[in-house]
Amino acid sequence: MTVELHASVRFVRLWRQRTGDASYKEGLPSKLTMVLYNLVWWLPLVLPFTDTISYQQGFISFMVITYVRLAANLVRNNLLPLERAINFPLRIP
Repeated sequence: MTVELHASVRFVRLWRQRTGDASYKEGLPSKLTMVLYNLVWWLPLVLPFTDTISYQQGFISFMVITYVRLAANLVRNNLLPLERAINFPLRIP
């Protein structure tokens, strides 16, 4: 999460330098995608405590989701140009 937060701050700083705009407004679909993306990440941590899934299933699910997040962040930080990276929905809010 620290890497995601650092990347978000970096992209906003670059956006401000390039456009001179002090604020960046996101659309509703982008915000909803980010919220759902982060809720899905927390589900495997919460569900084993309610005995909905086993601890092993929760751990495996959490690791798979974490690796997907890692891949999404690597793509966003290293491959996408600034205009597309700032609108990339698979990131932290």
